[in-house]
Amino acid sequence: MPAPSPSVPQRRLARQARQKFVEGLCAGLPDVDKTVLDFLTQLMSQTGTQREMQSRRDAWQLYQRHHGDWVAHLDSALREALVPHISTTRDARASGGHFELLSDDVVENKISASRMALTITEQVSHQLDTVRQRTQSLEGQDLDSNDILRPEAVCLIVVEQWCKAGLPRTDLMTVVDPLQRDLANLLQKAYQSVNVFYVEQGVIPQTDLRARVRRTEGGAVAGSDAGASGLASQALTQSREAVAAARGAAPPRKAQQQGMGTGTVFATGMTPLSRARQRAQGVMGQLRRLLTQPATGFDLVNAPPASAALAHALTAHRVQADTYYSGVATLIEDYSPAAVVQLAGVVRERSTELKKKASTAGEKAIIEVVALMFQSILAEDRIPPAVRVWFARLQVPVLRVALAEPEFFSNIAHPARQLIDRMGACVMGFDATTINGSALEAEIRRVVQVIEQYPETGRRVFQLVYDEFEKFLSKFLTQKQATSRLVSVAQQVEQKETLAIQYTIELRTMLRDMPVREEIREFLFKTWAEVLALSAVREGPQHADTVTFKRTAADLVWAASAKPNRSDRAQVIQSLPGLLQRLRQGLALMGIDGAAQDAQIKVLTDTLADAFLSKTASIPQAHIDAMAKRLANLEDFIGDATLGDMPLNADNIEMMLGIDASSIHVIADNGAPVDDAMVAWAQELQRGTWFTLDHNGASAQVQYAWQSQRKQLHLFAATDGSSYLIQLRRLAAYLQSGLLVAQDEEGLTLRATRDALAKLDANPERLLG
Repeated sequence: MPAPSPSVPQRRLARQARQKFVEGLCAGLPDVDKTVLDFLTQLMSQTGTQREMQSRRDAWQLYQRHHGDWVAHLDSALREALVPHISTTRDARASGGHFELLSDDVVENKISASRMALTITEQVSHQLDTVRQRTQSLEGQDLDSNDILRPEAVCLIVVEQWCKAGLPRTDLMTVVDPLQRDLANLLQKAYQSVNVFYVEQGVIPQTDLRARVRRTEGGAVAGSDAGASGLASQALTQSREAVAAARGAAPPRKAQQQGMGTGTVFATGMTPLSRARQRAQGVMGQLRRLLTQPATGFDLVNAPPASAALAHALTAHRVQADTYYSGVATLIEDYSPAAVVQLAGVVRERSTELKKKASTAGEKAIIEVVALMFQSILAEDRIPPAVRVWFARLQVPVLRVALAEPEFFSNIAHPARQLIDRMGACVMGFDATTINGSALEAEIRRVVQVIEQYPETGRRVFQLVYDEFEKFLSKFLTQKQATSRLVSVAQQVEQKETLAIQYTIELRTMLRDMPVREEIREFLFKTWAEVLALSAVREGPQHADTVTFKRTAADLVWAASAKPNRSDRAQVIQSLPGLLQRLRQGLALMGIDGAAQDAQIKVLTDTLADAFLSKTASIPQAHIDAMAKRLANLEDFIGDATLGDMPLNADNIEMMLGIDASSIHVIADNGAPVDDAMVAWAQELQRGTWFTLDHNGASAQVQYAWQSQRKQLHLFAATDGSSYLIQLRRLAAYLQSGLLVAQDEEGLTLRATRDALAKLDANPERLLG
């Protein structure tokens, strides 16, 4: 049944959303331009061969002359893309599937744009998917392939205008990494702006599953490109179709290229972490298929022993490592960018020599894949050169593991992969000036040294140093005095709030069937529970003061009950001064002094006076004693409590720290709706990982430094010395909305594997060469 045609107001809203999107992109173009220029300037200042240095200078000079034209063309082309679009796909289908021959330049532009879109889509997929669904709910159809809201459409404009401005495509490839990172951040903010606009207009995402399924010719059902995998695969499909058309060949069927069978629907609502894991399984599956092809005869289950010549070469490398570390070479290690370039050549030469020693096709394939992975790692410019220099030394140890344990190629959680991923993720926010000579660089150097010199081959050494590295991180990330104090206070805040909730729950349970006046209940639940919690955190649950405060709660309940007997009234009169003194002492502990304290005490004394004159039955003494006994040892009975509305704010933190907390940003829960999957993801974040945080309109690069014992408080540290203390559900909301984005979701070794597969796909002969 066809969907109803969109109304004029609906079409107008969708048009306004696209206009807001394009305006956001155009406003951010100067920053993108500055990033590219800064990158080329920095690149030009690096040492290299004379030819490389001249090439870099030429690229910088060309960009200096033409970057203004590129930005102007980009601005104009993006605004022109707002003209109502017509689906060329539907036109082609209506005309019988006509294809035209495309020029080489057009094909190259599409391929370059598609590659950029693949990377960018993975980073913006969550916000993009929400924009796509909301736009679809307005227009009654999915976004056209050339819709400006699609990353591949934006990337194509970027590439086309680059060439139109007179800039070489080779220079575009030189700056593609910083360019696509800036574009991803820019698109992320633009999608967020559109989603905010849609929310303000009352547009909700399309949740009807039938709207996410489209029919292809012949009645087959295919996913409607939901999420990163669908959008990215469509971008790649389009570029492949363009190549096929340029070569005069008929394009392959989309369902076959995208790996979709009849009835396939892409999963939505996934966290970026789960999407990254899903992509990881796909990449590892490709690698397994590559290595088990008949040509290699590689066995992923039973690894044969390495051939004698290859085993001897690997052993010789370990002996050379012993000599290297016993000398003075490590004291004068070259960490310059030129050294990294040279090391890339060493990695290549080393693999060539090792392949000459290999006696089987399987060994050659493993050597080639590992070499390509380390070439990719050495080319990762987000990792400081000082760290890449040490990563290069792991090529042979990783090769030894890969030869001995085929699981390395099929398990993303292999300790060797985990270690490299963790070390890489922890250094991505540092530059050469901050990492060189630091404790983190020293620890990475130590880790590599242990691995290279370890006598055994296998996962044991990698697991050993991985565990040691995790312990190091737990101390390194919070070792600064200011951070250490903040962590200590934050931990106390969590403990205090947890205990306050638990004490309140227990007091409510104990007083449920007791005839206690409402004023006393209110005071015990809202005030005295806080006193007990604060005293337990500061002094300990069995400290004399804490025990006294617990007994005071029972005494107050007894004193506020009816006193029909003369002996009871006499006892109240005798104990009242001491009881009031202890109550004042507890209130003072909470910072309640002066008039505020007097007001609290007056409410209590008035209530006690009424009880003194009451003729009703009193609370049995046995109940009071039982309550006092349970309160005295309450910590033995209470369990974990979920912290909901924790009163967390900067003023409380500053008061407890006793210092100026202007550089501490406290982001407390605000009741924003958040998926349980996002909360679970927030609790799984790994220490040391770098994120881009968008807080109050300002963007900061932050490192995840600490989580509290009950995972309710999370600390992020920025390079400028500021800190962000975020409560759990607010953290999950930031992750869900894209305000907190991991700088490296998939991991260093997975990306290296993907790069290796791309090179082998383009040049499969090198696998066995």
